[in-house]
Amino acid sequence: MSYQLSAVVADVELLREQTADLDHAVLAALRQDFALLPVTPQLVEELTGSLPDFVGAEPGPDRPFELVLSPALAALFAGWSGLGPVAYLEAEFSGGVGRQAAVVWLAGAVSWGPHFDDVLDSPREQWPLNAALVRLGAEPGRWIDPFAELGLHLERNTDGWLTHGRRGLTADYWDELAEEWEIRESVARQQPERPGPVGDWGIP
Repeated sequence: MSYQLSAVVADVELLREQTADLDHAVLAALRQDFALLPVTPQLVEELTGSLPDFVGAEPGPDRPFELVLSPALAALFAGWSGLGPVAYLEAEFSGGVGRQAAVVWLAGAVSWGPHFDDVLDSPREQWPLNAALVRLGAEPGRWIDPFAELGLHLERNTDGWLTHGRRGLTADYWDELAEEWEIRESVARQQPERPGPVGDWGIP
């Protein structure tokens, strides 16, 4: 199963304020009052006036992102961080192999990163996405790591996050569906069996 991510994550109110007048901004709700903004070519063009550039080779430590964070785009995200920390997250996985990278801005400047990892042999909390989310203020909970705690596992790609945002789904949407299914199954198991046809009662 594949996974792809190219998005800005920050406090929901911060992103709502900064994107209120944008035609191509779609905010998807995460847990803990965070939101995810899918970074699409249309959004980049609206924000900067230019189409996005992408690296020609595979991303690596020297060029951690497939999307080129142009000076105009980076300055914009840095400007947003005057209201609180802002992270750009990027990941791509297929069949358990892939990469992830992240950078965080705060108070108008890069405060952490960018960091890149395509091995992921360190503790989970040190992986770029998790480390960036902690710097945004993500708090531990019942999920395995900040990535899952905020709900970034719920959609598999940009199209999924766009649909998630446009439908106004919460990060707990799938959990709620699973809970409803479990309740229905539990009720069904508790119902007495209905009597069968008369012929099944042993009456000649």
